[in-house]
Amino acid sequence: MHNDILSIGSITIHGYGLMIAIGFMVALLVGTYRAKKKGLDPEVVSSIAMLAIVCGFLGAKLLYVIVEFDDFLKSPMDVIGSEGFVVYGGIIAGALSAIIYCRIKKISFMSYFDLMMPSVAIAQGFGRIGCFLAGCCYGMETQSMLGVIFPEGSLAPAGIKLLPTQLFSSAGDFLIAGILIWFSSKSRCKGDTGALYLLLYGIGRFAIEFLRNDERGIVGMLSTSQFISIFFVIGALILFLINHRNNKMNTTLDA
Repeated sequence: MHNDILSIGSITIHGYGLMIAIGFMVALLVGTYRAKKKGLDPEVVSSIAMLAIVCGFLGAKLLYVIVEFDDFLKSPMDVIGSEGFVVYGGIIAGALSAIIYCRIKKISFMSYFDLMMPSVAIAQGFGRIGCFLAGCCYGMETQSMLGVIFPEGSLAPAGIKLLPTQLFSSAGDFLIAGILIWFSSKSRCKGDTGALYLLLYGIGRFAIEFLRNDERGIVGMLSTSQFISIFFVIGALILFLINHRNNKMNTTLDA
């Protein structure tokens, strides 16, 4: 809504960047706290988080360049230097970097995958508040009481009541984080908490895309994010099957 939070001389604190920073710090604190409770290494959590934030940033920008490739060919630096990112690119790149890190360190990726995904959802929740402040990722025009009018200078069209899809997404991300934390305390199958994140986020992202009205890439009749969401959901279901098969095999061997 108002992206410029505070200006001190030539330095301006932007709401989007501030929310990203707050989200990262809260996610890291939650991750390290839960690591201690579960007997995992908090330093590994910090290392994965730092690696994932850098690779996630690059991945989100890369996917944005791919989505806006026609504009990129016309003016590469305008696209690269813009505030545009695609969250799915960040999730994929961050996960790949974590897999590589765990392989190098010879530690269980699935254990930290389960541990970190609630924190990822928390970080995304704060990030979407940042989107709201900046006006990006805005929703369709509406006359309902839920509508929000963005000011001049926002990335969203000014003077028109729009659905605050950013806040819908934020609420959904925080809800997913809560569900995952609860589920992880009940699940005894390694990898299931991570798989549940993929399932819930994929379904939620697919649904919220119907309400968005900002310019973004398309694949056939679907938005780019909806297209990727399908693979997230399929991947989640496959991962559930693999996890439970491995769990059954391990139980048989232990018997």
